[in-house]
Amino acid sequence: MNKMTAAHKTLPLPCFAQVTNLRNGKSVVVRINDRGPFVANRLIDLSYAAATKLDMLREGTTLVEVRTLEAPDTPAPAPIVAKGDLFIAAGAFTEERNAERMLATLRSAGIGPAFLREATVGGRHLYRVRVGPVPDVPEFDRLVDELRGVGVADAQLALD
Repeated sequence: MNKMTAAHKTLPLPCFAQVTNLRNGKSVVVRINDRGPFVANRLIDLSYAAATKLDMLREGTTLVEVRTLEAPDTPAPAPIVAKGDLFIAAGAFTEERNAERMLATLRSAGIGPAFLREATVGGRHLYRVRVGPVPDVPEFDRLVDELRGVGVADAQLALD
């Protein structure tokens, strides 16, 4: 509880990770030494000490980024400060008509605001379906549940 530790579902035990609070840009390095969390839509459980340093005790949950580090003596990269809004990535398609089909499904289910964002990644043109912006964890959880209800099982947080 008083050490910089965390629990993660799949990262190797033990390993080290940098966790960044996307709301305030604060970052910590933690030792992943346990399994969990066992709550839907949660990526990582942090010790009290780590949560304190990330300034998230009042809310109890927040939107974070987790990056694994090579070794305990690896210097942590500079904190990432989220600029702009956070969104939910509902899907990415190489064909625009498939992205439009998903967008129509979301809109007809009342999920939104939903929109398309075009991007080129690795030389491939993609049509990304986004929902948001997402102001906080409860709204993220609510939207992810709605997305599951229309068949989007792998929605993730997106910074773009």
